[in-house]
Amino acid sequence: MIDWEEQIFLFLLGAILMLSALELWFALILPGMNRWNRRFLIAVFTILLLCMCAGLVDALTYRKTGMALALRIAIYLEYFLISLLLPLFTVYLLRFCGEDWRKSVLWRAVRALWLVFFILLWAAQFTTFLYYVTPENDFRRGPWHPLLMAFAAAPMILNLAGVIRRRNRLPGKYYAAFLIYLLPLTVAWLVHTVLFIPSLVLFGVAFPALSMAGVILSDQLEQYVRQQREIANQRAGIMVLQMRPHFICNTMTSIYYLCDRDPQEAKRVTMDFTAYLRRNFTAIASWEPIPFSDELEHTRAYLAIEQVQFEDGLFVDYDTPHTGFYLPPLTLQPIVENAVKHGMYPEYAPLRVTIRTRRTDAGSEIVVEDNGPGFDPAGEEDMPPDASGGGEPHIALANIRQRLEMMCGGEMTIMPREGGGTVVTLRIPDRPAPRNSSYAAGVSPRLT
Repeated sequence: MIDWEEQIFLFLLGAILMLSALELWFALILPGMNRWNRRFLIAVFTILLLCMCAGLVDALTYRKTGMALALRIAIYLEYFLISLLLPLFTVYLLRFCGEDWRKSVLWRAVRALWLVFFILLWAAQFTTFLYYVTPENDFRRGPWHPLLMAFAAAPMILNLAGVIRRRNRLPGKYYAAFLIYLLPLTVAWLVHTVLFIPSLVLFGVAFPALSMAGVILSDQLEQYVRQQREIANQRAGIMVLQMRPHFICNTMTSIYYLCDRDPQEAKRVTMDFTAYLRRNFTAIASWEPIPFSDELEHTRAYLAIEQVQFEDGLFVDYDTPHTGFYLPPLTLQPIVENAVKHGMYPEYAPLRVTIRTRRTDAGSEIVVEDNGPGFDPAGEEDMPPDASGGGEPHIALANIRQRLEMMCGGEMTIMPREGGGTVVTLRIPDRPAPRNSSYAAGVSPRLT
């Protein structure tokens, strides 16, 4: 019949085994983890798993006749594996603080004490002075058992003093995690010197180690997420740069045509274009979503240039009562430019582009509608019949979709318009205004 103490011990064993295996799996698969952190965590969880396996053998063979050798090996492994956590932690602490652990006084002291402990533990296998196993398979502590425990507790105390001494060089969460690890472990070990409570030792060794390792894992995960966010921002910037030549070439072509027809108008458009580029580069450098009102001004400037070129061939309607939201820079303008580029053909009626915004339950919605040649599902762009198209507009629209997803969590859909043409819909969920941004503060350079 298993008594309540054995039930608690077996329950703790099972829980620690599962947690150790889970955290070992995370340590193995978590991408972007520091090499030393990964090595330390893998070592800690491997030691815990082996220690818990030894504890399981201990529990199953305790007071079972004929199993003395198995119990003796299990107890030896428990003492030995727990002691390995001490020099391992010392090396990790010193590496974390940027010290050469091989030359550290703390490392030399911990190593010397651990070696003495190991020698005593090995001697215990051949004597009864430290501990022994009775013929009834019962564990008994010898008269020198406190000496064995003292040489294990001393490295714990030294590590604790080392953590406190280096507290100014440790981040707050790591300082707390190291204390959470060392204090219960030291207390449980000292109590075990006087009282034989296996569950207390098990809890004092395993759960603090798991807690500390959990803090390290969570910090590494936060760093990984932060790195991925920075990579996403860099990719967003590259995508914007991919679209910039597309816009510049089209605008310069419009200015080129204006130079012969109306030099004064060409000068005005050139100044508008210069101011547009200046603010456009500012938006790119910010790595932040910008107010829709600024993006709308970008689009108005572009359409004003195109309307000068096409005269009565291009009409634009604005229905934008809702402007209080943010979106990635160069989102609306390339969509409108795509509609104009693939909609201005002599065989079609004058192109009419409509830009609408509205507030929805989920956030904000932008609709760009045109009566051009229609929607090509294969390329997701306006295409005249029998035109070969090309990769550039497709890349531009794909970039817009990716930047919407990465920077705002938004989405873009492109559908044929009833009666001919295309409808592009952007849906942007509600999100707080970006911080540390001139746009968020309402600073918006104007076109001259």
